[in-house]
Amino acid sequence: MKKTAVLAALVAAALSAAVSTGAQAQAFPSKPIRLVVPYGSGGAPDVMSRHVAQRLSQTMGQQVLIENRPGAGGVVAAQMVMSSPPDGYTLFVADTGHFGINPALFPKLPYHPLRDFTPVTIAAETPLFMAVGAAAPVQNVRELIAQANAKPGTLYGSSGNGSPHHLGMELFKTLTGINLTHVPYKGVAQSVPAVLSGDVSVILVGLTSILPHVKAGKARIIGVTTIERTHLMPELPTIAESGVPGYDINVHIGFLAAAGTPREVVMKINSEVRKVLAEPELKARLDGLGIVALGTTPEQFTERIQADLQKYAKLVKDSGTRID
Repeated sequence: MKKTAVLAALVAAALSAAVSTGAQAQAFPSKPIRLVVPYGSGGAPDVMSRHVAQRLSQTMGQQVLIENRPGAGGVVAAQMVMSSPPDGYTLFVADTGHFGINPALFPKLPYHPLRDFTPVTIAAETPLFMAVGAAAPVQNVRELIAQANAKPGTLYGSSGNGSPHHLGMELFKTLTGINLTHVPYKGVAQSVPAVLSGDVSVILVGLTSILPHVKAGKARIIGVTTIERTHLMPELPTIAESGVPGYDINVHIGFLAAAGTPREVVMKINSEVRKVLAEPELKARLDGLGIVALGTTPEQFTERIQADLQKYAKLVKDSGTRID
């Protein structure tokens, strides 16, 4: 009789826990959600997050707030989310630099993107574009390669050491065998004027940062870094199809929750974010900002992180890239 009573009590407890978990998932969210952005205001992750947050606040019935926490290459924001309760109310808005490049560059990085976080969804991607000044004597990627072969040490600029713009050009060097010299700037606001003036010969840059200068006749875009052409500029050839087979650099932006966040909560957030990102009006708005809305499963995001960890570890090793 005692064994029967104990068994009945265990079954009842299990059923109660299951009901409680289900009720908790159904109730989510019951308070505001924070999107922690590891940059100041104005960049693609920040802008994308604000558009998504505005719609999520309406569709989820709770405020979705943006909290900008720049510093230490994303470490400040990452640690804030890592130390928060694993309940889905604090999310890390991470990009390729945080979950792909940083682990390759910094052996003592205080976080690991898969150990310390639960991938929720890739929200968007921001293709990079290869640009030269209007006075540059090259019209396409092949001519740029020829120029670099004729003038070893040709300068290229980037928005900073360890940025996707930097690593993207290092991959270009590795695959073509050309000799280019890196000139790091503090950001796009400095690297774009440098290419316009001819201080550097070429840069990789987001579309909205260079397009106004193209329209003004001060710059020229010669290729896109994605493996396939982008609908943002469908007539523009990829670098891969311009004599550099296999070239593929793309900046993805995704939402990560703290490790241990319940699956039900992760899937609730995933579902709501993907619905918002599928809205034609929001997609068009982001397109205009050079941001391509996506929306993936957590598993697809996990696969992307795994692939980027391998990709950038190899690139850093092959190129000998170091951060002082």
